[in-house]
Amino acid sequence: MAHIDYYFATISPFTYLSGTRPAEIAKKHGATITYKPVDIMGLFSRTGGTPPKDRHPNRQEYRLQDMARRAKVTKEPLNLKPMFWPTNGAPSAYAIIAAQNTGADVGALVKAFGAACWAEERDISQDDVVRDCLEKCGFDPALADADMLTSADTFAKNLEDAVLAGAFGAPFFITDTDQRFWGEDRIDDLDACLGGKL
Repeated sequence: MAHIDYYFATISPFTYLSGTRPAEIAKKHGATITYKPVDIMGLFSRTGGTPPKDRHPNRQEYRLQDMARRAKVTKEPLNLKPMFWPTNGAPSAYAIIAAQNTGADVGALVKAFGAACWAEERDISQDDVVRDCLEKCGFDPALADADMLTSADTFAKNLEDAVLAGAFGAPFFITDTDQRFWGEDRIDDLDACLGGKL
């Protein structure tokens, strides 16, 4: 059975625009998927990346244009400059880790956090927002506080795993055959790879 490690950041607009497609593709191909939220700024610093605010204006302008185009392609509402960004992604990441540890699929939860940040002007570092996203996706809101030490350890380990596996941005997909796909716009390539077409 094929497997996908999905490295992402809850504060990443391109993670948000990926929606639930990674889970749908995994299901289509009978693959398993492990969601691995990471500290994206930590990943940038470890792999030669630059935070958006520190990039050359040319890169910043391109990023905004690309975000707007990808939002149209994916048909997802998107605020290019949300009120609560950047913010601390750890609380939402911990909640996703705790939810995944229940054995449930967390694809909709990942999307919910992205939508809260990028479409709903909500601060996903806040406990009430984390609990609301959990509840909207059918999870016990108490997972926001469940076994936080384990979630924190997993979050830190995910960053190490990402660096060792070759990831450098988000979203980043790595198959069990070490095929790597960076970006929301490479999800179709992931699909083709799992289908034996790439």
